[in-house]
Amino acid sequence: MLVGGIGSLFLQMLHPHAMAGVAEHSHYQHDPLGRLLQTANFIGATTFGSIEAAYASIERVRAVHVSVRGIADDGVAYDANDPHLLAWVHAAETSMFLRGYQRFGKHRLLRGEANSYVAEMSKLARDLGAEDPPRDEVELEATLLRFRPELRLSTDGVEARDFLRDGFVEGRLTRAAYHLLVMSALDLLEPWARELLGVKKSTVLRRAVVRGATHVLCVLVRLFVPPPER
Repeated sequence: MLVGGIGSLFLQMLHPHAMAGVAEHSHYQHDPLGRLLQTANFIGATTFGSIEAAYASIERVRAVHVSVRGIADDGVAYDANDPHLLAWVHAAETSMFLRGYQRFGKHRLLRGEANSYVAEMSKLARDLGAEDPPRDEVELEATLLRFRPELRLSTDGVEARDFLRDGFVEGRLTRAAYHLLVMSALDLLEPWARELLGVKKSTVLRRAVVRGATHVLCVLVRLFVPPPER
């Protein structure tokens, strides 16, 4: 979840309208941990919470989105409750969480399990108001590719990329762990996404070292914060 969550932020910021909404209506640079906690609580409530808790979280998000609108740097109006824009945010998030688990999760996902995850997440997307959310892995990849002509790294995106990549945590050990997660998150992205972000491709040896170290970190996290039984 940590790796996938960071990866989803990198991917989502490539849509200039989504990035404009965050830059103009969010205080992510002043309270990044608070914003991450809000997102984590939303994912937790809609994934593991009761029906009542899930819909309450969805309604809170939609209510906040009502005021998140404006004009992006290309002169086009954006609206956080726009079904098209919600479809991008959802696809980026689902893709990165799935890839993060497939690479660093404790259990190996079968193809049918991966498709089930995407299908279950599509329910959340529809309730949020996203248009035509993908229902399996094939549709998920097709959705990401469909958005490619709209993607670019805006000026706000550059600022967000550098802020997220450079880190906002303190302490030598904590910063080392954070940078490891960031490198692994960037490694989840497709080459075209890394190119749009302006991030250089790591060498084979560096990727192997980073993946190995991240696997160890994930094992340690699971020891201290064990996941629930399947």
